[in-house]
Amino acid sequence: MTVADVKTDDLYPTRVGTEPALIKREDPVVWPGVDSGPIDGDTLRSYDEKGFLTVEGLLTPAEVQKFWQELTRLSSDPEVKADERTVVEKSSNEVRSIFEVHKISEEIGRLATDPRVLDRARQLLGSDVYVHQSRVNYMPGFKGRGFYWHSDFETWHAEDGMPRMRAVSISIALTDNYPFNGGLMLMPGAHRTFVSCVGATPDDHYKESLREQEIGVPDQDSISKLAAEHGIEQFTGPAGSALMFDSNSMHGSGSNITPFPRSNIFIVFNSVENTPAEPFAASQPRPSFVANRSDFSPLAR
Repeated sequence: MTVADVKTDDLYPTRVGTEPALIKREDPVVWPGVDSGPIDGDTLRSYDEKGFLTVEGLLTPAEVQKFWQELTRLSSDPEVKADERTVVEKSSNEVRSIFEVHKISEEIGRLATDPRVLDRARQLLGSDVYVHQSRVNYMPGFKGRGFYWHSDFETWHAEDGMPRMRAVSISIALTDNYPFNGGLMLMPGAHRTFVSCVGATPDDHYKESLREQEIGVPDQDSISKLAAEHGIEQFTGPAGSALMFDSNSMHGSGSNITPFPRSNIFIVFNSVENTPAEPFAASQPRPSFVANRSDFSPLAR
């Protein structure tokens, strides 16, 4: 990788060289700017160290049932299934994900501004926030496919133009997450290292990457080094629990061959002070339903 290959204002160059690289994080994990919120000091310090936190019982059992019924309604709606915002499995044609779901579903839209969710995001990012991306994920029993190890920020930086690591994701479980039904795995502490990936970004890469990503994923040697240094933890817990994780957390999930499905609501909050520029490693940005570029208005309760 030469200096000429890299934008001078790019702290995290990726997809521009012939060799992968491990780059030290330059950004805070817990950003200053919001002095109070629902996350206590010990949990904030743990998040800073590990790159993720869990919230037990974020939703009540009644709320879980309400949102589960909403996911069932969405996945069985022919118009939703035919929408370009819906991703289906390559082999079975069953719904895998529905993007921009906070706009498709009023119920889920209200969840994005729920103080239990919004105030935690603001506290971690130190500012007002907006929704960069939202989706629901369906992992059915027996045939739900996993996702390979990756950092979301690598894609958001390369293909969406997100400048800094100032975004946080929340995954809210609507089904029980067991160690054996494809639960999310994370490397605690690996969020402090950015893995620069190889391979140029193809045009319209999002169409394939949303089903199965091959460009922008770390090489096996980098994953092995990070795993040896940081280890691997897994998010488990009953329906209604939630996981919040930093944009640069290294994470992935295995396939689900058990009878127990795993579905969740996924919302990405980005700081209003970190709005996307031009993509750092793609010829054009992804559509706004995958990565919001049209409305950076701060969310309010």
